[in-house]
Amino acid sequence: MRIVRWVSGDHEAIRACHEVNGAADHLDDPAGPPTSVRTVEVLLTRPPGPAQTWFVPGETPGTAQAFYHLRLPDMENLTMGYLYLVVHPRFRRHGIGGALLRHAARQAAANERSLLATAVRRGSAGEAFARHAGATPGIAEARRVQVLAKLRSGQVAALRELAARAAVGYSLLCWTGRTPDEHLAGLAAVHNAMQDAPRTAGHEPSVWDAPRVRERIDDQRELFGTRGYSVVARHDATGELAAVTQIEVDPEYPEWAYQQITAVARPHRGHRLGLLVKAAMLEWLAVAEPRLQRILTGNATANSHMISINEALGYELLDPQPQGYDLPVADALALGST
Repeated sequence: MRIVRWVSGDHEAIRACHEVNGAADHLDDPAGPPTSVRTVEVLLTRPPGPAQTWFVPGETPGTAQAFYHLRLPDMENLTMGYLYLVVHPRFRRHGIGGALLRHAARQAAANERSLLATAVRRGSAGEAFARHAGATPGIAEARRVQVLAKLRSGQVAALRELAARAAVGYSLLCWTGRTPDEHLAGLAAVHNAMQDAPRTAGHEPSVWDAPRVRERIDDQRELFGTRGYSVVARHDATGELAAVTQIEVDPEYPEWAYQQITAVARPHRGHRLGLLVKAAMLEWLAVAEPRLQRILTGNATANSHMISINEALGYELLDPQPQGYDLPVADALALGST
């Protein structure tokens, strides 16, 4: 079996990896959103930071049996490698996944990483593979979808009014696309509110500043070609940004939107700002994205506050649910000797 590293300009390999990913999604996540070729290309070839993509070529040109993408964090979690490994359903149970895992572990070790982190779907072949490899489950995650057609007439407006009564002294701002220069630092500060969000033990939170917002949110969005919407709450007395919610829509599949961050800075919690910005976002999207049907989001199951907001807005659990797993690199390497 050949394991080949993706090289710049090999668009045929990216299309083959997209086909592998789509076949796996069709089997393992039939109710989930589709993924465009451009999305897979950017994820695999133009990530924010060091990464590698390797694939197993198929028997005919332009095809693949499996691939993995290994992302090597360069700001936090410097001992970790984030692994995304997919085997085409036709080629599962042939030892390909194990070979790719060992290969990825060698690459991680060569980059001084001691832990592989990944996410799989509960109940899937991916989870069975992770457990068989000896990986340890991390914090439980929950994926939800909002079906806009199920919203009752006036539901969003009523929730926005309820939140606005608790948010006296705050004003809403919104923009599309890149963050305005004057809001970069403020937005970074609100992103840092996620540092107290639930996470797997040993996983470090991201630390944000203005350049990181520009490079790893704005620049990445432009690479993906998605339409980005931001709604923020600003504290009138201080001018501080107090809360944010951001949504992205892939023009290739405008029926789906993807919730990015929703966060409220600690000094401004207790004013229903999370509900306020999310309700305002829904009212905006109803006009800006008339073809939109569903919004996908995810939270740690321990994040009861955000889950209560999402449930008030009509979000429903969308199975299968994601689950994080960690595997020491040394354990993955040892699998080759058993």
